[in-house]
Amino acid sequence: MPPMPSWVSLARLDLNLLVALQALIEERNVTRAGARVGLTQPAMSAALARLRRHFGDELLVRQGNRYELTPLGVSLRHRTELAIVAAERVFDAEPDFDPSTSDREFLVLLSDYALLVLGPAVARLLEERAPRVRLRLEPHGPSALFDIEATLRSVDLLLLPHGFLNDYPCADLYRDTWVCVAAADNNEVGDSITLDDLRSLPWITQYHRPTASTTVDRQLALLGIEHRVDLTIESFLALPFLLAGTRRITLLQRRLAERLAVAADVRLFPCPFDVMDLVEAAWWHPVHSADPGHLWLRALLREAAEKLPG
Repeated sequence: MPPMPSWVSLARLDLNLLVALQALIEERNVTRAGARVGLTQPAMSAALARLRRHFGDELLVRQGNRYELTPLGVSLRHRTELAIVAAERVFDAEPDFDPSTSDREFLVLLSDYALLVLGPAVARLLEERAPRVRLRLEPHGPSALFDIEATLRSVDLLLLPHGFLNDYPCADLYRDTWVCVAAADNNEVGDSITLDDLRSLPWITQYHRPTASTTVDRQLALLGIEHRVDLTIESFLALPFLLAGTRRITLLQRRLAERLAVAADVRLFPCPFDVMDLVEAAWWHPVHSADPGHLWLRALLREAAEKLPG
């Protein structure tokens, strides 16, 4: 017998159970979960019973005077969040999009570097063009790349330089170059930073892991330059401030370094090797490609990028 099509299986499910499941997982209490979604305690108990039959698992089990999630319940938490976000995006779709009247909400993941560089121009354009549209700019980290399919399905855009993703649509926004950075009082750095300095001085860097590193880290590895990283953070904005009073050096995006040099009391130096430019891009899942609102958002970001100096 051929396998049952997935749409037939979905047709047999009440997708409202997703909302009940999320409330039960987060509240771990039938009464509170019911109050959260506007259901009586008996109605939420009935929803829990249906979910238990569907999954063949208790999901919630009593331990003393409280309930705890079963291992399956724990594993369903993230999946449930993604499913609800995906369902909301399906029903948020519009045949047309008028930014002057729409109250749609968009979610964009980006680094604190991209937020500082691009955020001000985006904020101004949003206020001028779309006074009721809500734009959520949230930070991303290495975990966003662990399951990129799920990440891109759950957001509108992911701002990330080239070199991390392939096989997904994207729009280039702006280019940036890299500069070496050291504290102004770092006496081990002279008028320039040399390749020997890169090898001998300690580094501070971002995302220095086997599964998550910057494009500069990878270029250094290709050049055979082994640099000693003794401090790793997941923030670009904080990085130059942590150089103060230390021997450490780093490489930082020029647009960011020039903005923070005075406040962080650091010196900027040309790179002693030919480092590839950074190309910041907006990435999205193909399901969003033809969405009128999404097309408008991508155009807004490109226009904001065009207003950047240089």
